[in-house]
Amino acid sequence: MKKLVALSCLGLALVLLAGCQTAPKPTSAEFPARTKTVVFTNTLSSELLQPSSDLFVLGPGDQLDIEIRGNATSRSTATVGIDGKIYYSLLPGLDVWGLNLTQAKARLEEELTKYFSQPEVGISLKTVGSKYVWLLGRLTRPGIYPMAGSMTLLEGLAIAGGTARSASTFTTQDMGDLRHSFVMRQGKLLPVNFIRLLQEGDMSQNIYLKADDFVYIPSSLSQEVYVLGAVAAPRAVAYVDQMTAVSAVAGAGGPILNAYVSHVAIVRGSLSQPQLIQVDYQDIITGRAPDVALEPGDIVYVPLTPYHILSDYADLVVNTFARSWSANMGIRAVSGTTTVGVSVPVGIGR
Repeated sequence: MKKLVALSCLGLALVLLAGCQTAPKPTSAEFPARTKTVVFTNTLSSELLQPSSDLFVLGPGDQLDIEIRGNATSRSTATVGIDGKIYYSLLPGLDVWGLNLTQAKARLEEELTKYFSQPEVGISLKTVGSKYVWLLGRLTRPGIYPMAGSMTLLEGLAIAGGTARSASTFTTQDMGDLRHSFVMRQGKLLPVNFIRLLQEGDMSQNIYLKADDFVYIPSSLSQEVYVLGAVAAPRAVAYVDQMTAVSAVAGAGGPILNAYVSHVAIVRGSLSQPQLIQVDYQDIITGRAPDVALEPGDIVYVPLTPYHILSDYADLVVNTFARSWSANMGIRAVSGTTTVGVSVPVGIGR
């Protein structure tokens, strides 16, 4: 198994202070007495399970098929520019940004009366270029897909081919880590339980997506511990047998100056129902408390300030994890290393 990155001098010195003996490895249910363990159950707002009543509005990148009925030569495709305008026929530039198709049709007809007698315009949305949903990770066809109308999470995952499965002839193991799968919306984690949705068929987790939502399915094959917060090099550290909180933090360069190491958090389990284990890192490295054994997928967070409301602390940790992955995977997607979805015709204005 891949070895840990070399320990920093500071991290190694702190480990040596605790003594040369290895602390007994506690099981997941046997944490040291000085830890605080709390399990949180997040619930989805009922509003997330309802489709948006808003009509599709135009934005830069959308393509429209436009024609003046009865005029066979008038049919043309216009793209909404970065200034929000379309250029059609004799019009110098018509601002349609933020209009739905019906409103855009009315504005076109109004402006075209300057050049035609009672023009009746036909308009349809050819390609969506302004609204996308991000479906990345261990999916069959990960990509950035256009979103023209209401779409549930299950529908989005289906567009991306569903979660990827092992290519082995001996197993059909799902390669997606559903415990750490998440949906981000405007920088906030939505507490969707992917295990209940995809393995148990619980439709109460099947939220409606919105434009710019970020859906990510990590790999179940990953054997890593995620060290975040006030450490020298926040990163995913390769998991090895007998890994502990101290060795994981050392693998991320150790705590930075003024880190509040007496309130280090370990988050375990599903992001929608996180189990937060608060440990005193200072007590561990000075030998006053035993070290805490980690499991693959654990999130270790070193804060800069104390957190007395543990539910707020858990929200901070899982949101930091999700934002970090969203940023990294988003950059990778737009840089061309992830397949982008194919646009399709989506409707006609009335």
